Amino acid sequence: MRASRLLSLLLLLQTRGRMTAQELSAELEVSVRTIYRDVESLNGAGVPVYADRGPAGGYQLLDGYRTRLTGLTVDEAETLFLSGVPGPVAELGLGAVLTAAELKLRASLPPELGARAGRIRERFHLDAPGWFRRDEQTPHLSALAGAVWDEKLVQARYLRWKAPREVTRTLAPLGVVLKAGRWYLVAAAADDLDKPLTYRVGNVLGLDVLDEGFSRPAGFDLGEFWRAWAKRYEESVYVDQAEVRMTTAALARMPHVFPPAMSRGAASNAGPPDESGWLRTTVPIESVKHGLLELLKLGDEVEVLGPPELRERFAETTRGLCRIYLGPAGGPARPNHRRSER
Repeated sequence: MRASRLLSLLLLLQTRGRMTAQELSAELEVSVRTIYRDVESLNGAGVPVYADRGPAGGYQLLDGYRTRLTGLTVDEAETLFLSGVPGPVAELGLGAVLTAAELKLRASLPPELGARAGRIRERFHLDAPGWFRRDEQTPHLSALAGAVWDEKLVQARYLRWKAPREVTRTLAPLGVVLKAGRWYLVAAAADDLDKPLTYRVGNVLGLDVLDEGFSRPAGFDLGEFWRAWAKRYEESVYVDQAEVRMTTAALARMPHVFPPAMSRGAASNAGPPDESGWLRTTVPIESVKHGLLELLKLGDEVEVLGPPELRERFAETTRGLCRIYLGPAGGPARPNHRRSER
């Protein structure tokens, strides 16, 4: 365990340069005192680690020193082969690069380790898109990814949901994100880099990568931005709510057939069930139309109490279903197979 930690400390200094004892302790999840002892051990073994004093100081390796102790464990090698996601990588234009990297990695491993790592692809497969979704065409994804990497401004013609539908923007691309099989671009206006926005890559109609570069905002973290944006987006979508009565069975079934925000809201707002197994709760909805389409999934195990417009829409839908299935006399109606006249 200690030998592995010493190697990790050495590789951290080799790849990142100067690091403080506090940074090393946080990275390796040990105490600062342990870092002091480990540095002494590396020095004793002939590894040229030296310390700079002062507020901007830290540990670093002597210039030019590099270790060849980069052997992979079985678990590490297997994980690397599992991390390659062929579909998304190919969409980014890096499929050939990934294949070449895997070949080089496999060639450098001992035979037994290479065989075990190679079997990962035979036994595990990641299918990123959600069910019942067509592949979204993203012809400009590779160019956008290149602009992100090279820090080049782009001029994008974009199709948005509100008028005017088609707009042209000059953007500083900060990153791309794959979410449930859909690619998104995180970018800021060229003249306001501190206010990044999110764009669906499939809605980019045209793209020109410009020669002009940009500097990424200091401290920008793509992962943190995306998590905060996704949370705000989910909260902003459900701007209304429905007051309902439903069975406990219907509440238990909601996580399987409803969006997470709706099922979580219904569960957290649910009151105690009565003697017949019905309870009252509040369900987040996007709109009256959305609430109608979603809550119909529960059939006769839900009753909408409000808002009045949603309850009336349910009543209209129920009357229409009765006309189709029960007929005017209230009994079962026969299917109408008559063809329309031409």
